[in-house]
Amino acid sequence: MPANSSAKNPEPWLRGTLTEVAPVQRAVLHALQLAEEDLERWCGALSREELNARPGPLPSVAFHLRHIARSLDRLLSYAEGKQLNEEQLAQLKQEMEPAAERDAVFMELKAGLAEAAKRVRAFSPAELERVRAVGRRQLPTTVGGLLVHVADHTQRHVGQAITTAKIVKG
Repeated sequence: MPANSSAKNPEPWLRGTLTEVAPVQRAVLHALQLAEEDLERWCGALSREELNARPGPLPSVAFHLRHIARSLDRLLSYAEGKQLNEEQLAQLKQEMEPAAERDAVFMELKAGLAEAAKRVRAFSPAELERVRAVGRRQLPTTVGGLLVHVADHTQRHVGQAITTAKIVKG
């Protein structure tokens, strides 16, 4: 267990915070807070080389950090009823690029998480059942489904980044 164990510092959802926010949005915001804390704790001290290392066939930690920030933007665009723009599509294609600069990747992550939190707060509970379509195939979902997936998808990549960091550190 890391130095600040959960007994001393409970996870965001157990801190009694964000009580002014509706439950679904609160859960998503807590997941984003946990993502930032865990990534800083487990990946924050990685060197540039460690951040870009690809043990075996695994994507680098840098990939996961970029992917989290950029996928939040894409998923929330769909939740807002928009399709992806050219810049979002171009960024998607660049997520696997090697030689990421450590500070730039963490700045992008922090900015992406902060912007996502603002966007999540902007939804009202009344919007959760609104129908949305995802991707070129226009797959059906709802605003609520997308918001839950924002939390789910982010945490999935946090776990992969932490596992890759542990492998890289040996």
